Amino acid sequence: MLKRFLLALLCWALTPPVLAAIERFVVKDIRVVGLQRIAAGTVFNYLPVKVGDTIGDKNVQDAIRALYKTGFFRDVRLARQGNVLVVTVVERPSIAAIRILGTKEFSEDDLKKSLKQFGLTDGRVFDRSLLDRIEQELRQQYFSRGFYAVIVKPTVTPLERNRVDITIDVHEGSAARIRSINMVGNEIYKDKELRELFTLGPRPWWAVFSSRDQYSKQTLTGDLERLRHFYQDRGYLDFRISSTQVSITPDKSHIYITVNVEEGKKYRIKGTRLVGRLPVPEKELAALITIKPGDVFSRRLVADASKSITDRLANDGYAFANVNPEPEIDKAKSEVFFTFHVDPGKRVYVRRVNFSGNTATRDDVLRQETRQLESGWYSAEQIKRSRTRLQRLGFFEDVNVETPPVAGTPDQVDVNVKVKERATGNINLGVGYSDTDGVIVNASVTQSNLFGSGRELSVSFDNSQSTTNFNVRYVNPYYTQDGVTRGFNAFSSTVDAAQAGTAAYNTSTVGAGVFYSIPLSEDNRIFFGLDVEQIQIETNIASAQVAQDFVARYGDSNSMLKATVSWAKDTLDSTLLPTSGTVHRISGEVAVPGSDITYYKFSYFTSRYWPVTARSSFKTKLELSYGGGYGDTTELPFYKNYFAGGSTTLRGYRSRSLGPRDTLPPNDPIGGNRRVLVNAEYLFPMPGISLEDKSIRLSVFADGGMVYGRDQPLDLGELRYSAGLAFNWFSPVGPLSFSLAKPLNAREGDRTESFQFTLGVPFR
Repeated sequence: MLKRFLLALLCWALTPPVLAAIERFVVKDIRVVGLQRIAAGTVFNYLPVKVGDTIGDKNVQDAIRALYKTGFFRDVRLARQGNVLVVTVVERPSIAAIRILGTKEFSEDDLKKSLKQFGLTDGRVFDRSLLDRIEQELRQQYFSRGFYAVIVKPTVTPLERNRVDITIDVHEGSAARIRSINMVGNEIYKDKELRELFTLGPRPWWAVFSSRDQYSKQTLTGDLERLRHFYQDRGYLDFRISSTQVSITPDKSHIYITVNVEEGKKYRIKGTRLVGRLPVPEKELAALITIKPGDVFSRRLVADASKSITDRLANDGYAFANVNPEPEIDKAKSEVFFTFHVDPGKRVYVRRVNFSGNTATRDDVLRQETRQLESGWYSAEQIKRSRTRLQRLGFFEDVNVETPPVAGTPDQVDVNVKVKERATGNINLGVGYSDTDGVIVNASVTQSNLFGSGRELSVSFDNSQSTTNFNVRYVNPYYTQDGVTRGFNAFSSTVDAAQAGTAAYNTSTVGAGVFYSIPLSEDNRIFFGLDVEQIQIETNIASAQVAQDFVARYGDSNSMLKATVSWAKDTLDSTLLPTSGTVHRISGEVAVPGSDITYYKFSYFTSRYWPVTARSSFKTKLELSYGGGYGDTTELPFYKNYFAGGSTTLRGYRSRSLGPRDTLPPNDPIGGNRRVLVNAEYLFPMPGISLEDKSIRLSVFADGGMVYGRDQPLDLGELRYSAGLAFNWFSPVGPLSFSLAKPLNAREGDRTESFQFTLGVPFR
């Protein structure tokens, strides 16, 4: 007992006091000792003692705690010299530099950003306990990705001037691989079907570069939620995951996952009802609930119904509406009744529409396309429509719309439109290539957003082995406040058809015209145009028979007044790279009576995009075209014929090669007065590119088409088909397209061409 007492007494004697006992006194002055980097004013700011205060033992304790709490000091002592309070501090060292070595799974920059959030960065005060916590957190991050053998070793190196260097050495080791996922408790659905819902799992032998077998806690959480949705979308309301075990082998190389589930019973819908304040007729809202009595319960359909009601209310200004579906469960009958509680909130109007990011484009151009009006009731549909219209201008790479509430008001929001502009004006001098026209030399000056006004002015010159074109074009899309577009164009063109791979003849065309576009609704427009054309045809004894016959009948020079009219309905979400929406277009071209040549051409075009995922879509296209002559002109002029084959119509077949041929050797294609084109295509981004890069797309396609002559029956059995893979890129030097296609039913005499590409030629 005596030995214990003496030992305790010795320990007490050798332990320095944390606090010195100070008799109460009035502080006449305060002196701080030991500061190196930290200003004395910082100490005075945190010190709860001021000159003139009376201080005793309790004040001393409070003062020391306050200074320690700042985290700036590793030691704080208070002493009295007369009526002067002496504060002696030892500063914590500052961090000179942080280095992270050996990381491959995480980038060093990302890790440093994370460390900065914890307060561990260059120039900050060093806290050893914080470094220990970060070490543990970093280890947990690696564990969450399956790197259970990771070693994290931080090293602190003292430097002069009370600084330290921190080096974090990471030896990642190898990630543990998933060997199996075991399902326990499932009877309704087989293990194989449920495992297919998981993005995690054993890697197939053929998936060499797959990371499917690399464990991730976050990914597993998502997989389990997907499993939960799978059951609850099929009626199993009571489904639950009772437990999940993740076990690792002793050598930390393999992981086994076991998921225990309780399926429960299948529920059906007993009925639904709406309650709450309904600013929209109840019948209209009830129609948005697609689940009906007797239907199998589906979590997804219930959520869709809530969203549909919310969206409908948002179109009438109730931007913050809340729809809460409350279930009433009858376990005995396996039925569930849903009551949709509707709280529309206050009706909201838009205070202001703000634009940002448009340095070249004037605000008034953006306002012309914006359908949500200031001081008008909030409309989610109009805001969505405004964004789509801005995207379709082609002036912007991205359009982002936010609707923050106005501070201090319960019924106002602002609409903030942020755009990222793309270059709309350019001067091009370049060389391109097309499978249609061969090498193309072009020069152009184009400004599709002239002086930021939204108007377009372009002057272009193209010269290839088969054509020479010169064109001047001016378009004012805001000719009237109602959205009427007016434009003018003047052009000249020469064609050497033999160089284009068709029957031999030459034409020279000059002309000018005016055109109008009139909106009928948000998605519908009609177009009118008038062009004056003068066409000169050159033939010789080597020219195609069809050209010689035409010149003999109608002469080698034709003047005409050409009228065009068309209707288009366009709901595409983007002009350049659409992912959803539909285009319908009916167009007609007529050489009016009094022209040297009188003819007509009509066509119907439709294309539709279905979004498949957030970054992919499926596209279909159909085009039907027909032309002929009237009055003294018995047929469609041969130089107005339709062609098929090539990258813009039917890939896998040589450009303009399908359809009728000239009667004279070498029997080159002459086109026809009727054409059928079909297309189906799945478009998706290039694997591995950034989510932000929308300029590159791959596609798997199937094309079909044929051209028919005047005397040929319209036999769809004659259609040619092809399938293949395409690459499209809006490159800095212009649009670039590659396709690799295989003709599926080529016949004898068809001219096939598997690989085709274009540079500096717009996409199809």
